[in-house]
Amino acid sequence: MNRNQMFHHMVSDQSDLIVAPGAANAITARLIEEAGFPVVYVTGAGLSNSMLGLADVGLLSFKEVIDQVKYICDAVEIPVIADGDTGFGNAINLIRTVKEFEKAGVSAIQLEDQNTPKKCGHFDGKQIVPTEEMINKIKAGVDARQDQHFKIIARTDARSIDGIDATIERAEPYIEAGADITFIEAPESIDEMKLITSRLQGIPQVANMVEHGKTPIVHNEELVKMNFKIVLYANFLQRRAIKAMQEALYSLKKENTTYHFMNDIITMKERNRLTKLDDIKKMEVKYML
Repeated sequence: MNRNQMFHHMVSDQSDLIVAPGAANAITARLIEEAGFPVVYVTGAGLSNSMLGLADVGLLSFKEVIDQVKYICDAVEIPVIADGDTGFGNAINLIRTVKEFEKAGVSAIQLEDQNTPKKCGHFDGKQIVPTEEMINKIKAGVDARQDQHFKIIARTDARSIDGIDATIERAEPYIEAGADITFIEAPESIDEMKLITSRLQGIPQVANMVEHGKTPIVHNEELVKMNFKIVLYANFLQRRAIKAMQEALYSLKKENTTYHFMNDIITMKERNRLTKLDDIKKMEVKYML
């Protein structure tokens, strides 16, 4: 069973919630897999933050993103959901995006209905394309995929512009256009979250747990009761790591040594294991003089 088939079965299962922590690089993806999570989510915001040191406002190019997506897919064996933003342009650009993401090893691509350049779903000032334009982009994405198990996730960012009712209505034709999963970004209350799953029954729904964002942080067990199928923890790991690095740097500046951190960092042996040094050494013995 390949990864697309694995993800298809996860989505089709009526009981389990798919918990997908976010990764912006290959080593984070491998840690997610080793921790026992079933899926990795390639976070667009995380890529922008880590690669550019800048906010998620559509500054990364397609080439920059697809390279990182490939590295992440190569680093793990579990399915990967990747943030494809707006498809990096119009429907024709989106066709290439879908094809390249699928070739890279992605099992599901998230596509959103913002104008290009887009913004993080929990930022203010977003703008969205006409519904008909997004419908055609979804149809283009569906036609472009080669494996029918490869999933198209249609995300709408209309909540902060049109309100929750109009946003749910906007998602309905996305489903008719062929989206396998829908994702209403940034609902602002638990009641709104419940309304999403009650109104859009019969198709898997994504919840995005953004700490300090617009959506309430809800326990996974409650998300199951609300009938969400996938939950993203898109930037939790990166934000936790940044805080740990800030604390470590302040301490190094103050103490002028890292000695007191010896028990708070992974060992060289553990780092070498995570980065597969033994496998590389075996290849050196086998293939190099």
